[in-house]
Amino acid sequence: MFWLVRRVVAWIRTLAALVLVSGYTLIVGPPGIALALALNKPMILYQAAVYGVFLGLSVTGLRYRVEGDGDLLTDRAAIYCVNHSSNVEPPIIYVVLRRLFPHLQVIYKQELRRMPILPRCWDIGGFVPIDRKNREQSDQAIEQAARNIRSGKSFLVFPEGTRSRTGELLPFKKGAFILAIKAQAPVVPVAIVGASQAMRKGSPVIWPATLRVRIGRPVETAGLTLDDRERLSNEVRERIASMLAAGPCA
Repeated sequence: MFWLVRRVVAWIRTLAALVLVSGYTLIVGPPGIALALALNKPMILYQAAVYGVFLGLSVTGLRYRVEGDGDLLTDRAAIYCVNHSSNVEPPIIYVVLRRLFPHLQVIYKQELRRMPILPRCWDIGGFVPIDRKNREQSDQAIEQAARNIRSGKSFLVFPEGTRSRTGELLPFKKGAFILAIKAQAPVVPVAIVGASQAMRKGSPVIWPATLRVRIGRPVETAGLTLDDRERLSNEVRERIASMLAAGPCA
């Protein structure tokens, strides 16, 4: 009986969060876009998104604790590589990295441009869409992102390319590491522990939970060539795997 009550409450909180965050986006998004364009201040949209994320987290009962946030590189551009097993990870890592705003951008899947309002916000923030089915577009996206990094922008990427349905790390795509080498930018491994329990496989319900965000030491790429991309990918993946293996109570 207690389990049933918890499930009903989780459903209610999830639906409430969906309605409230969707309404917030529809109400705040258009004027925020207009204001950011008029004043040439993308930070307006970054901050508005933070408030939206905190709204969703508070309603669903999701919390997070950061371990190792001293390793955020606020003085130089970097690529932050994060594991991906649940839809709750992107908003959480977004607010964790807010000290980097407005110099944080994201590489995201081209198909997400079908969403309303958000793609326009992403364009203003300089986010880069990538279509992995289109080699020419993918190459152009990597080159654009490399130019952005050289101009001082950091990037958030999910190197698995899609969500892991088991919570185990999937093989890493090489795009993030080609980007890091082209830009000669450090790669910061990040592990989010507990997301697959907060939003379980095949279920849209978000359960109250405390996630741990572990930020590892940066992996330097100075002097590396594209021949080193496999080794770089393996090193970053091993570091993320190690942080995940440390469990929820490290």
